[in-house]
Amino acid sequence: MEGLDLKQMTAMVKVISEEKGLPEETIIDVVQAAIAAAWRRDNGAKDMEVRAVLDMNNGTAKVYVSRIVVEDGLAYNPNTEIPEAEAKGKKVGDTVEEEHTVESFGRVASQTAKQVVVQKLREAERSAVMAVYEDKINTIVTGTVSKVLPRIVLIDLGRTTAVMPKSEQIEGEHFSIGSRVKVLIKNIDRNNEKGPQLIVTRSSAEFIEQLFRQEVPELETGAVEIMGIAREAGRRTKISVMTSVPGIDPVGTFVGGRGVRVQAVMNEIGDREKIDIIVWSENVSEYIREALSPAEVIKVEVEGKKAKVYVSEEQQSIAIGKQGQNVRLASRLTGYEIDIELQKTTPKKKKQNVEDSLLDALEDTTTEESEEDSTSE
Repeated sequence: MEGLDLKQMTAMVKVISEEKGLPEETIIDVVQAAIAAAWRRDNGAKDMEVRAVLDMNNGTAKVYVSRIVVEDGLAYNPNTEIPEAEAKGKKVGDTVEEEHTVESFGRVASQTAKQVVVQKLREAERSAVMAVYEDKINTIVTGTVSKVLPRIVLIDLGRTTAVMPKSEQIEGEHFSIGSRVKVLIKNIDRNNEKGPQLIVTRSSAEFIEQLFRQEVPELETGAVEIMGIAREAGRRTKISVMTSVPGIDPVGTFVGGRGVRVQAVMNEIGDREKIDIIVWSENVSEYIREALSPAEVIKVEVEGKKAKVYVSEEQQSIAIGKQGQNVRLASRLTGYEIDIELQKTTPKKKKQNVEDSLLDALEDTTTEESEEDSTSE
């Protein structure tokens, strides 16, 4: 093909719009970007500021080249700057646009235009898909594992492929290609050099919350609430819950009959991760006491955002947890810096039984009688 007719491009706008499911305005923007790139390839230089306006009625386009007005006598770049004397009344710092009418391009410029159309359409499609998923951030979707790499796992969601980085995976979890998996849409990375990228997670606290929302209908009615979640994915999660409805056991509501609700969540995240469900309390000492479950706490002293928690010697390791996990999660859940202190206990005085008391009394009586006999002699 020697050239690319603009009338052909204009006629294709509606067809491409219907095929790609994109608005005609978006396709026109893509075509105009392609025209600007092609004109620059045929008539200008890479650093030129060029924009194009397509006339949909007659299949022609106007191209506008922008240049900044600079002081006379200074060295300037003719591709992007123009001296004030040549700017026809424009002042230094103003923008001057030169208009050019185009109808077709040569072979090389046509190839450039086609490449731009393909690239811009791909970006527009991806942006349109991202706009759909933007409304689904913090919701759970089910996808298919399409690729497993050392640092990321790619999840096919149907309309797009999402990325799950290593940091968003549950520790110790392995994936096989083709397997179905639930993920939470975390955010959209718009700084990716390849275009907007959907990021999904299985390691976040929000993933746990949304799993429980699927299992606990009382969350939607407001009968129970999740007040906080602290999680170390693949190891342990602490979740505090409460209710303002009399007669409802918030912990029991989340656990479910015979543990069916919490077990459904654990089946999804793996049995290696333990889940502690505790009752939230506005009483800070009580809340911290509950958060350190399953440890038994003797006393809690709160000062500012710090708390000293006293436990017995046999409960100390339980309160701290393996590698400090229990106290670390409790701190994150409550928002208080928690120090575990050992409560020193004083040895209790041994209680005398009735027999010992009687024997002591008899011994005292015998001693007194012996002393009296000695005196009479």
